[in-house]
Amino acid sequence: MSETQKKLMTNWRWWLCALLFVATTVNYLDRQVLSLTYENFIKPEFHWNDDNYGTITAFFSIFYAIACLFAGKFVDWMGTKKGYLIAIGVWSAGACLHAACGWATGLFVGEDIAALKGVEVASNVALAISTTSVYLFLLCRGILALGEAGNFPAAIKVTAEYFPKKDRAFATSIFNAGASVGALAAPLCIPPLAMKFGWEWAFIIIGALGFIWMFFWAFMYDKPEKSKHVNEAELAYIHLDDADVVAAEADAAPKAEDEKQVSLLKCFTFKQTWQFITGKFFTDGVWWFFLFWAPSYFSNQFNAPVTTPLGQWLIFTLYLIVTVVSIGGGYLPKLFVEKKGMHPYSGRMLAMLIFAFFPLCALLAQPLGMRFNSAWIPAILIGLAAAGHQAWSANLFSTIGDMFPKGAIATVTGVGAMAGGVGSMFVQKIAGKLFTYAENAGPAFHFMGFEGKPAGYFIMFCFCGLAYLIAWVIMKSLVPKYRPVEV
Repeated sequence: MSETQKKLMTNWRWWLCALLFVATTVNYLDRQVLSLTYENFIKPEFHWNDDNYGTITAFFSIFYAIACLFAGKFVDWMGTKKGYLIAIGVWSAGACLHAACGWATGLFVGEDIAALKGVEVASNVALAISTTSVYLFLLCRGILALGEAGNFPAAIKVTAEYFPKKDRAFATSIFNAGASVGALAAPLCIPPLAMKFGWEWAFIIIGALGFIWMFFWAFMYDKPEKSKHVNEAELAYIHLDDADVVAAEADAAPKAEDEKQVSLLKCFTFKQTWQFITGKFFTDGVWWFFLFWAPSYFSNQFNAPVTTPLGQWLIFTLYLIVTVVSIGGGYLPKLFVEKKGMHPYSGRMLAMLIFAFFPLCALLAQPLGMRFNSAWIPAILIGLAAAGHQAWSANLFSTIGDMFPKGAIATVTGVGAMAGGVGSMFVQKIAGKLFTYAENAGPAFHFMGFEGKPAGYFIMFCFCGLAYLIAWVIMKSLVPKYRPVEV
């Protein structure tokens, strides 16, 4: 493409990329409203304990994972425009529906909404309120998970439609940054909304952002060939890869082998699949544990609820560290390959081993935080541990492309997502039961010098810190050296 053509070319694809970024930001905001309103608003109103909350977060994890298996096929079937509209419409409706859980609970138990919180603790009415409300929140979280599962498949499909191969990684990194921005913005906007208007309005206002996004998507998106905003120069740039058709046809035989499909059952016969399953099963739950329980941890252990500026800035700082530090996740293996001459798979596994040590910071979060009576120490250490997860995860996904043919990548990714969801479900449910038991037992429950609920937190931090090294050792034993799958 000549310089003159580049100057005359429209840049509509980048406006769409910006829309994908906003959608991903809203996606992450919606899933965090519950964790940031749980401890100070929802828990006392519905007489929940941590076991109830653990059940809800566990259900979201497993249902989201199951939905991910089918989301991509749904978007392909409905088409990008309709598929994305339906996905964000469903999750936005699910997010807003959370606000009706109080009204519906009062209706079912025969109590006025305002009277729910004042019901006698441990009474039969309180039990009815907690049980009914948990089931209602489970329904809403299921709808939220069902819709949110469509975000990434739809966004990735849009980048494939609007960007040549050489630009897709950059475009993906831009819209994927919405996850970090959503995590950063959540503690600064959700608690203030809940304090000023009530927790119900926090769900409604944040959820309504998705409906606003749908309006822009409906009028801005169309296939590049049909879009009135894309001129011939930009369309030619989008289809730059078409110039390589002749070369691709010359290489048709190996390409056909590379695209060969692999059945779901056959995937389980490969050690490489079990390697990926191991990495996801042991570590995905750690990320979701930090996401769902960090606000409650700071509130319980350091009297820093998200209703205070301190609580909000602690969560913001945690995810700021994640955003900045995890960027190195994709560069380290590249450094090993280009500068040290290592095989890509060997470089990736070495990078994952290095990142597996980052979560060990979580082992020090509780002891140092309590020793110096400072919530900032755990916030920083948990941030480093969570950054290690993001860097680990980026390389873990790449191991699939290292060893599997392209036709099997989506299938194996779906299997891994399921494994991660199952692992996360166990982590969330165990955490909820452990915290409830430890809080009720008090000094009678102790572990490594901690008593009561602090002991429960330390047990979970121990698992989070060691999970990655355990996973890496098992993964390395399953596939010691680079060995591509032969179909």
